[in-house]
Amino acid sequence: MMHEFEVQQSELLLDAPIIAVRKDIVSMPGGASAAREIVEHFGAVAVVAVDSKRRIAMVRQYRHSVRRRLWELPAGLLDVSEEDALVCAQRELAEEAGLAAEKWALLLDLVTSPGFAEEAVRVYLASDLREAPRGEAEFEEADMVLEWVPIEEAQSMVFRGDIVNSIAIAGVMAAARVLEGEVEPRDVTEPFDLRPRSLAERRTAQGVTRDMKRI
Repeated sequence: MMHEFEVQQSELLLDAPIIAVRKDIVSMPGGASAAREIVEHFGAVAVVAVDSKRRIAMVRQYRHSVRRRLWELPAGLLDVSEEDALVCAQRELAEEAGLAAEKWALLLDLVTSPGFAEEAVRVYLASDLREAPRGEAEFEEADMVLEWVPIEEAQSMVFRGDIVNSIAIAGVMAAARVLEGEVEPRDVTEPFDLRPRSLAERRTAQGVTRDMKRI
């Protein structure tokens, strides 16, 4: 019989605009308990947008945590209360790439750092693209550059170490398999069971009803 890892006690350590950090005391096999610090997160979406020439819309975005500009997919937080993940992905594709898509499919779900964070990301495949209004960018996004990268070159960039963002790597490699006809993508209506709830529920309890970043 497998051990049930039960939370015996929980303490909030940090409550910041886009994350919270809590400490859980968790029961371990053999009767011991251990502290586990967990980063609460809203979850996110990302989009592999592919045009008729088999090029992917990729962005170069500055990430202060690593002090460099990274090759990434258009992506964003699920930080609007109760917003559907596909709706969020469609908005982010317009805001970051100035694109809309007629066809959408589900590529994959992934957890980015399960050793200490709740973040889970749903990655979509978008095709039959057209231009869409981008809106006014601010902060790092005002510096962001959009580039079209052939899918074959994107794969090579992964193995050269040019693309190091884990979400982009997963999306590029999964999209390549789909475009080659090796696998079928999933339906966008499939439930996003991995979507984190702790931080969203915390914001709701604080009376935040729309943009959950604003505390």
